[in-house]
Amino acid sequence: MDYSKARQYILDRMEKELPRDLLYHKLEHSLDVLAAAERIASAEDICGKDLELLKTAALFHDSGFIYQYKCNEKVACEIARQSLPEFGYASGDIEKICGMIMATSIPQGPKNLLEKILCDADLDYLGRDDFEGIAETLRREMKLHGREFTDEEWLAFQLDFLEMHSYFTQSAKKMRDAKKQENIDRLRKKC
Repeated sequence: MDYSKARQYILDRMEKELPRDLLYHKLEHSLDVLAAAERIASAEDICGKDLELLKTAALFHDSGFIYQYKCNEKVACEIARQSLPEFGYASGDIEKICGMIMATSIPQGPKNLLEKILCDADLDYLGRDDFEGIAETLRREMKLHGREFTDEEWLAFQLDFLEMHSYFTQSAKKMRDAKKQENIDRLRKKC
């Protein structure tokens, strides 16, 4: 299994092929998710092959946006299934990667620790200082894809999402819950 070559392959493809109207789901988001996944994995004592699979899933999880906006996770799995054998990934490992990718579909539905870590990494920004700026890029992207919000609707949408969301791993809860609550409180004050 050659993670570094798989990494270079998908980063090159995403750099060249992701639509330019992806203001949130762009290459930087996948790299942000990768960094968050590595941070959470370290706190959860994930290493070795499992860490390589997690990192691969983080990089591939939004690659389906190359082809379509909705239901992109299934397409990302197809990209993984088609390309990862070239880099020495076994079919069982690819299916684990696809399980992690599919778990990130909203509403998230992780079934094991690696899936939980990737889900937490994908929404890591909800509990960070840069939440509002990142959320605004999502709002602008959604508008470009046919879903527009008034300021009041966006505030309600954000508040509902944050209040319904829970991190899955103890590590992500420890790292992000307090700041996420601050973000919720800040949004409530705007209502």
